[in-house]
Amino acid sequence: MDKLDMHTSDIADENYKKLAELFPNAVTESIDEDGNVVRSIDKDVLQQEINTTVLDGTQERYQFTWPDKKKSILLANQPIAKTLRLNREKSVSRDCTRGGDIDSENIYIEGDNLDALKLLRETYLGKVKMIYIDPPYNTGNDFVYEDDFSLEYNEYMDNSGQYDEEGNRMVQNSESNGRFHTDWLNMIYPRLKFAKDFLSENGIILINMDESEIDNLQKLCAEVFGKVNDLGTIIWDKRNPKGDTKKISYQHEYILAYAKNKAAFTDSCNIQRPKKNATAIIKKAKQLFSRLSLTYTLDDVNTDFSAWMRTQNDFSGGERAYNKIDENGDVYRPVSMAWPNKKKAPADYFIPLIHPVTGKPCPVPKRGWRNPSATMEQMMKEGSILFGEDESTIPNSKYLLKNNMYENIPSLLYYGGSDTELLSQMEIPFDTPKVVSICQEHIASFTETDDIIFDFFSGSATTAHAVMQLNAEDGGHRKFIMVQLPEKTEEQSEAHKAGFDTICDIGEERILRAGKKIKEETGADIDYGFRCFTVDSSNMKDVYYRPNDIDQLTLEDYTDNIKEDRTPEDLLIQVMLDLGVLLSAKIEEKEIAGKKVFSVQDGYLIACFDDEVTDEVVTAIAKKKPFYAVFRDSSIADDSVAANFEQIFATYSPQTVRKVL
Repeated sequence: MDKLDMHTSDIADENYKKLAELFPNAVTESIDEDGNVVRSIDKDVLQQEINTTVLDGTQERYQFTWPDKKKSILLANQPIAKTLRLNREKSVSRDCTRGGDIDSENIYIEGDNLDALKLLRETYLGKVKMIYIDPPYNTGNDFVYEDDFSLEYNEYMDNSGQYDEEGNRMVQNSESNGRFHTDWLNMIYPRLKFAKDFLSENGIILINMDESEIDNLQKLCAEVFGKVNDLGTIIWDKRNPKGDTKKISYQHEYILAYAKNKAAFTDSCNIQRPKKNATAIIKKAKQLFSRLSLTYTLDDVNTDFSAWMRTQNDFSGGERAYNKIDENGDVYRPVSMAWPNKKKAPADYFIPLIHPVTGKPCPVPKRGWRNPSATMEQMMKEGSILFGEDESTIPNSKYLLKNNMYENIPSLLYYGGSDTELLSQMEIPFDTPKVVSICQEHIASFTETDDIIFDFFSGSATTAHAVMQLNAEDGGHRKFIMVQLPEKTEEQSEAHKAGFDTICDIGEERILRAGKKIKEETGADIDYGFRCFTVDSSNMKDVYYRPNDIDQLTLEDYTDNIKEDRTPEDLLIQVMLDLGVLLSAKIEEKEIAGKKVFSVQDGYLIACFDDEVTDEVVTAIAKKKPFYAVFRDSSIADDSVAANFEQIFATYSPQTVRKVL
């Protein structure tokens, strides 16, 4: 049996192994300043292998850097000895019941999001379709994560600043701070690097930001995701200028969009959104068309339809253009078929169309038709060309609304409202929440119905709210993962007075109340719940102890390397993380030969952490043929069971991967 690592992966080591696999002749050893033999890369050999210049030292180059950037990368790559612990009391079941069944596929995590990203990385590598985050803007009043993994725990806690119950340290990043931009960059950079790992090959990340750090964020994203994967920036006009008389007042924010792989993204997803009012337009047309009779003609239908369209103040100009109904009851708009380029079209694009009634040729646009003659003939057969009453007018093409239900996403977003009233109705006190409708619109544009949406600056959990709302409307099965630092609410705040001690309390309650509201309004059969986890120290006592760190006096403490306050369920969750099993997987508790056994994802993983595990228990588990079987090293009943263990699995399930804690 192999021993589980029970800590996050060493990303730097992973990268070294990848490089060594590609260029084994570039791998060597050298002596460090302390006289130790260390692994090294021969840059001269590497340069020869890739046939390009390897920059060294102070050699000039184009780059984006800041103080401590190198340290930020190194610290982010370090493994951590932490885990996630399931909080059943805070979890909400699929049917919107707190403390009920742990059956939801949605995830909510309380803790430092960098820790959470490290813990989730192996399990959700390449599985997230969309990341949607609204990080601290660095306005001078924000609290930012202050990451320093080299500190001992006591020192970590003794530092000044604000910290949560887990010891996650936060400091106020004021503009007077000489490291104002540096601290923010050191905070956001490693989190974006991890974010890229989570995205599927056709995945997308959206990041909200204001003017405070937008220039730095754009440079960071270009470095992390690659400029080639830039999908564009949405300018959000909030219709409310900031009151600043010393400079031009901002009334906009930004939403940056980057793909993991632009080519893969565009192959599977168009940069489009549903036309907001298309369904309402078609519904109205059907209603009017159904009244068609000898006394209520098609002209009457179109007159009433045009009048109704003029009263719809929230319709865009493009939507208003679909103001006609044809003899089949379909809504359409006329579109010019003229050659769009300044350069004259080929001769085949100048063949006149014959009017179907008069039989005479119609005028041809000065620069020719948009399509060649063969295409025009096909359009004639399909009835998709609109002629005038006679041959005197240039024909147009007929665009049916039902075939054009989507529109390109523009770079300008006009929305001056907020969701303060919505949250007030739900009795959720939270300042400046993201707007559900905008969040929902972006999720609808960029995801399919079974995708995972990830927000690791979740705040009041607007993203979770939007996912549930969208699922209820289109019958989707999208799943969300939310991460939020349990930052304390201020004692004088409305949130604290309402009983919300942390931002996590607000987010979790918001999801619960939003779920109840959506369920009541729609009756949709969707997942309204979430499994709540907290970031905590590892379940293992000795994860980072070397043999010479443990003296004879403490040796007995490590005969069982699991902390006394940890439950079998705690161990199971850490095992799932270590083996890359989704936290949303179905978990069942069973009894085999008097021992508690966990079956995950219908027997994909079977784990038993009880003491005195016998041959009977091992045999029963082996007969179920799980992919993984996990036990505590110290729980095997005796030497006889240990000796028979491998033979039992070899007999009944040789393919099972056996692991011990």
